Amino acid sequence: MNTLFQTDEYRPLADRLRPTKIEDVVGQEHLLSASAPLGRMIKSGKLTSFILWGSAGCGKTTIARLMAHYTDMEFVPISAVFSGVADLRKVFADAEERQKMGKGTLLFVDEIHRFNRSQQDGFLPYVEKGTVVLVGATTENPSFELNSALLSRCQLFILNRLDDDSLEKIIRRAEAEVGAKLPVDDDARSAIKAMADGDGRYLINMLEALFAAKDIKKKLNASQLAEFISRRPATYDKDREGHYNLISALHKSMRGSDPDAALYWMERMLEGGEDPKYILRRLTRFATEDVGLADPSALPFAIAAWDAYERLGSPEGDLAIAELVIFLATAPKSIGAYKAHNNAAKVARDTGSLMPPKHILNAPTKMMKDIGYGEGYQYDPETADGFSGANYFPDGMKRQTFYVPFERGFEREIAKRLAYWNRLRAEKAGKK
Repeated sequence: MNTLFQTDEYRPLADRLRPTKIEDVVGQEHLLSASAPLGRMIKSGKLTSFILWGSAGCGKTTIARLMAHYTDMEFVPISAVFSGVADLRKVFADAEERQKMGKGTLLFVDEIHRFNRSQQDGFLPYVEKGTVVLVGATTENPSFELNSALLSRCQLFILNRLDDDSLEKIIRRAEAEVGAKLPVDDDARSAIKAMADGDGRYLINMLEALFAAKDIKKKLNASQLAEFISRRPATYDKDREGHYNLISALHKSMRGSDPDAALYWMERMLEGGEDPKYILRRLTRFATEDVGLADPSALPFAIAAWDAYERLGSPEGDLAIAELVIFLATAPKSIGAYKAHNNAAKVARDTGSLMPPKHILNAPTKMMKDIGYGEGYQYDPETADGFSGANYFPDGMKRQTFYVPFERGFEREIAKRLAYWNRLRAEKAGKK
């Protein structure tokens, strides 16, 4: 019931739009429909502990609150950012008292990944005894951030990022609640959803600012909207999963010869504040590992781009990174050298005590000459074919083939040379 000091007009729009029924939650039907996991829990009236993993503003808190409401449990929210051991002890003590009176407690822990390992272990006895039903919310990959013991006692549910249809539903509800249409044209309406980037909470904050503005006389277009609303920072955390997800996406887009996708992921990383030198280091590794000898110019191109960035810095030097990404994505790919390196390293580890054959050893002393060092060595450039066909592996070791060139780019030429030398080697061996 509203009072003189609390009317709908002065309540935050986010509070006024908060769903009061499970059917009102948008974008998460795969979890909340009658036949879905959380929908079945509600129908049974019995909850088990679970983790909600999803991006910001996709409804984690709202879902937990509604689950408590539908099952007649006490909803107790805490944030791992602001809570400590003393807060948890009080929560568990209060929950034990409720349990004695037959009342259950749903403990909602926002950003549960912020608790350290020992704090997470502290939940285990209370979850096992049923003192609380734990609902943890996290934006980070639980398999990286949560104890395996805690994960084993909780179900994991992944929430969808809100798509355009879900965001449009929120906009329409806001317009119905306020009793007015957004003061924007169709392009600007689409731009608002793009700016929200799947975050319902951020969307509602933008809507509230637009509805509250008294100086908008006519509908804003997209460029006017951009001036009116501050830009949302890119969702990217340099020391968490997003860092590894985006560099993986960049790497695999280049490997798949898709320069457009590769540029997109590179820009996402730069917009998120990634160190450009980290990107350049990974691109240089890509030049050697994935392009390799299919285009030997890839490595000097990568070093040149890195050098250009070091000299120019951002934003001018960012273009050098973009050019390198395009070059690598469109270059022929070969892991021939990469595989050869790994294969040779394995054999070297297994045969690390074998001496080189004597004929390829230098003999700076008389004694070394007397025991055969350098004896029979042929200087290849002076032979008729520029190729002696001599054995360069250790005596008694069967000849190995580590490097097998791919039929791509420059490696086609390398393959022809190797085939020619193999034929000469076989011919010379047959004459002996």
